[in-house]
Order: sequence, then C-alpha cells, then structure tokens
Amino acid sequence: MKVLVAVKRVVDFNVKVRVKADNSGVDLSNVKMALNPFCEIAVEEAVRLKEQGVASEVVVVCVGPGAAQEQLRTALALGADRAVLVESADELGSLAVAKLLKAVADKEQPQLVILGKQAIDSDNNQTGQMLAALSGYAQGTFASKVEVAGDKIDVTREVDGGLQTVALSLPAIVTTDLRLNEPRYASLPNIMKAKKKPLETVTPQALGVSTASTVSTLKVEAPATRSAGIKVKSVAELVEKLKNEAKVI
Repeated sequence: MKVLVAVKRVVDFNVKVRVKADNSGVDLSNVKMALNPFCEIAVEEAVRLKEQGVASEVVVVCVGPGAAQEQLRTALALGADRAVLVESADELGSLAVAKLLKAVADKEQPQLVILGKQAIDSDNNQTGQMLAALSGYAQGTFASKVEVAGDKIDVTREVDGGLQTVALSLPAIVTTDLRLNEPRYASLPNIMKAKKKPLETVTPQALGVSTASTVSTLKVEAPATRSAGIKVKSVAELVEKLKNEAKVI
C-alpha cells in the first residue's frame, strides 16, 4: 500500500510572530521555519504503518516555495521514501492546495492520504476535507487512532462528546490529531541518508492546476495587548471585582 503524506512549511512554533510594518502580512525575514507539528504526526503515522508492514512506500508532498525542500528533507529523515515539491511562491489558499494535492494523488495513486488536521499558521482546518470532496475519497478527520485491515481502515476520531470510530473503505483520507502518536526525532545517520533520497520538483502549471484565488488579504493585525492579571486574597474579593470592576456578574 502506498501512503501519501501532505506536509507544510510554517513558522516554528517557538517563534514569536511579528506583523509587517505595513500590515500586509507576517514578517518572515530571518525567521526560523519548521515542519508543521500536525504534519510531523502524519509523517510518523505513515512511517509506523510501513514499519508494521502495512505500507510499502511513503511519499511526502509539500506545496510551497523552493525553500520548503528543507522540510521535505526533514520528513525524509523521519522515514519517508521520497518527496514531491509543488513549487509555488504564491500565498495559496486551502482550496488551491487541495486541488494541487489531488493532482499529485491522481499521479501517485496512493491507497491512503494522511494530512495534519490543520496548520499552525493559518489554522484553517480545511485542506483535508476539501481534498476528500475533490477526490471522492472517504475521510476520517481528527484521528487519534488508525488501524488498517485489508481494504478497510478504522479511524477513531476525537469529537465533542468523546470518541467516534468510523470504518472507511480504501482509498481514504485521514487527518491527524495531537494524540495519534509521538513523532520521533531524526537521527544523524537518517539525516545524512535523507540527502540522497529522491526529491521531485513540479509546478502547478505542469500539474494543470490553476491556483488563482478569489480571496485577498486586506490587512493583518497583531492581537490587542492584554493587561496584566492580578492576584486576589479571597473569594469575596474576587466576587467583588467581578461584580464592580469587570461587571460580568
């Protein structure tokens, strides 16, 4: 079984994000970039399926600038077999990315596609669902457990009321939640091996996909600065402040 894993290049989660002076977007100059944490979980799950003998090949794909090769090499060091970069310097929306991933999936013909449930920069939580709609594949989102048996896959989902298990027929799409697994660290030997693994670069034009967007960013603003909290000495004082100062009770 071939597994296709979609990953994204994002600002490292430890970095404090800054807005550009002209409010046109986020300042990415001299900022450390990394593999999206949910995408790391997706790569880890695919590699585990290969180690279990369920998957025969793990292919990672990223839509982004040429510099995203760094994140693809990271995924290769974690255990993926080869990588595909759909190179685009444009700021693409979820639908455009889903269309590009569908084109790659049509070419690769994977039996399972795994994505992180969302990226920590845009936080849209849309691409996996859009890809499923475009491809007609079954989907299991917010997965906390994945079990493959023959041509079926059981996905345990985290929902508001607890856990829900759905049975999907392959080919299928799974989006990963935090509790699915604990991603491994790439060892130095695997990092060196990753440099020799195949990495193919294609363009949206070569895939025959239009990435023109009907949505444009008008303004980006940092959230308002929050005032410092205070400590109260008693419940009575807390109630008094909530009533007379915050006026919420």
